[in-house]
Amino acid sequence: MEKMLYFDYSALIIIIILVISTIFRNLFRGRINRYFFAVIIVAFISVVADIFAVTLDNMGPGNIALKYISHSIYLIAHGYSPAIYLMYLIALTDTWHIVGKNKFIAASLYLPYLLVIVVTISNIFTHKLFYFDEMGAYTRGPQFIILYIVAAFYCIAGIFFLLYYCRLFSKSRFSSLIATYPLIAFSTIFQMINPKILIEMFAQAIGILYIFMMIQRPEESINADTQLRNIASYVDNIKQATITKKKCRIIMINITNYSTIKVMLGYEATVKLLREIADKLQMLNNTMALNSDLYYIGSGKFRVVASNKYADKLIDAAKKINKAMKRNMLADQMDVNLTTCVCITNFPEDVDNYEDLIALGNILNARFYNGHVVYATDVLESSQYKIMKDIDSIIEYSLANHKFEVYYQPIYSVKSKCFKSAEALLRLHTDDGGFIPPDIFITAAEKNGTIYKIGTFVLEEVCKFITSSEFEELDLDYIEVNLSVAQCMQKDMSEEIIEMIKKYDINPAKLNLEITETAASYSQNTLMNNLNELAESGIEISLDDFGTGYSNMMRIASLPLSMVKLDKAFADSVEDCRKQVVLNNTIRMIKELNMQIVVEGVETAALAKKFAELNCEYIQGYYYSKPIPKDKLIDFITSKQA
Repeated sequence: MEKMLYFDYSALIIIIILVISTIFRNLFRGRINRYFFAVIIVAFISVVADIFAVTLDNMGPGNIALKYISHSIYLIAHGYSPAIYLMYLIALTDTWHIVGKNKFIAASLYLPYLLVIVVTISNIFTHKLFYFDEMGAYTRGPQFIILYIVAAFYCIAGIFFLLYYCRLFSKSRFSSLIATYPLIAFSTIFQMINPKILIEMFAQAIGILYIFMMIQRPEESINADTQLRNIASYVDNIKQATITKKKCRIIMINITNYSTIKVMLGYEATVKLLREIADKLQMLNNTMALNSDLYYIGSGKFRVVASNKYADKLIDAAKKINKAMKRNMLADQMDVNLTTCVCITNFPEDVDNYEDLIALGNILNARFYNGHVVYATDVLESSQYKIMKDIDSIIEYSLANHKFEVYYQPIYSVKSKCFKSAEALLRLHTDDGGFIPPDIFITAAEKNGTIYKIGTFVLEEVCKFITSSEFEELDLDYIEVNLSVAQCMQKDMSEEIIEMIKKYDINPAKLNLEITETAASYSQNTLMNNLNELAESGIEISLDDFGTGYSNMMRIASLPLSMVKLDKAFADSVEDCRKQVVLNNTIRMIKELNMQIVVEGVETAALAKKFAELNCEYIQGYYYSKPIPKDKLIDFITSKQA
């Protein structure tokens, strides 16, 4: 009876396509991908051995030794298919730590297949698994039932496993994984009834292809820039660890100056830099045999997640990563200096849920950088963490309960030799007396959207001050108010500010709005429209923190600016001859653009005199006064006028 190989040939084509696709798409990183590739390879060996064995059978008597070898290879490989698929499911659910702890489960995973190997190899002598009759026909022996029992065992175990951990999967993923079992069962029964039609390997290939399409989708779990796993995969795996009670050790790596590097290098060079870091992490993972999962979750943040049994190795790995990150890296012929915070976190001992873990990783900024590897326990116990963790609720509470306060820093006019303006600066003191730095709550407010309420609050407080009799007596020309990047990008920002001015009936010239270099670097029409409308209404616009960013000077020249504020970095560089050249030319360029200059960060009389000699119009800094509440500002300026 000659058997038909058409379905086997079709299965071979499908599996070869899967092998090629996996190789060319480099889908080997991570345990899940490696186990799935093992599933494909086992299927490949099975179908090749089946084709070879059946071809020999169809040739008639003879070639007995080759027939025994080919059939034996097929049975060993095919018998391994349900076992390796179960291992793939264990990897997919990240439950190897549970299997390893339970000796009975571990034995149940391996011993049945060992029985298949023993029975198949011993068949060379016993001929009780299969044999060839006088006509050379392949015939199953009495022990063949063992193969079916073992296969059934692995299938039942796999189904039970999927049902037990079904909450780890979405409905579509669960359906895709469990659908393989009825498909294989149907094909096995069909082939038993119709032994000439070899459909079993074809059904297996279809099942693997379906999983490849529905589960093994790299675009959903891999970050395209670094080829590491992405944030969605990171969150899913931490959720799995929570459900399965798996202990992990996590190295958090945050490039704290990532935003600056991205602006400096541009997109393509930044991607090359990230990929270089990813490759170094992968190399370290391999050389130290950490068996860890590597993630890039965006914004210069990498994560290395390993099982608890690699705890000692992970500490050494964190130190090596920290040392490597301190070295300058070359990107597009530029030396790049990374400021990197490396932190070791124990999950769930330090943090027991993925939301707090993400929050912890998000606040690992330059404040926690000390040049060494830090530990989550130290970060969690710090007051900074407690503030940053609850910053959203602190902002909401402070807005609702009027906890924000506007301070003012007086600005000295060189020409008038007195204080003619002041900068409004927002301050926040919590109920327990703790001071929260502006860079913390402003950054958080921009992320959660409360920056618009905060901006409105500051502007309204300044407008109230300008309309007061105290302000009139001080004879100040204007008050400076900072605008955040988010505010500048708000479509109706200019309308709201103009309406506020009309509401309080103040002279627009009494208000000076400051934008940062970061905001100025944006080229959106929204920013330009806002600034032009404000300038046309009589409000002057200043560029704040000049010298800290990478703005295009042609871009700055196109903005309706009346004033430029030199960052404190210029004040700190007056003793450096080379930087002095930059300072002199910067001042000359700004003046030729017909803009006035305010120098920030002046802390000594010598510096104040130096910048006055350089014909800078205004000077601001601690030499004159730190930011102070409104009442103290009134007293300060009044005393200086006396």
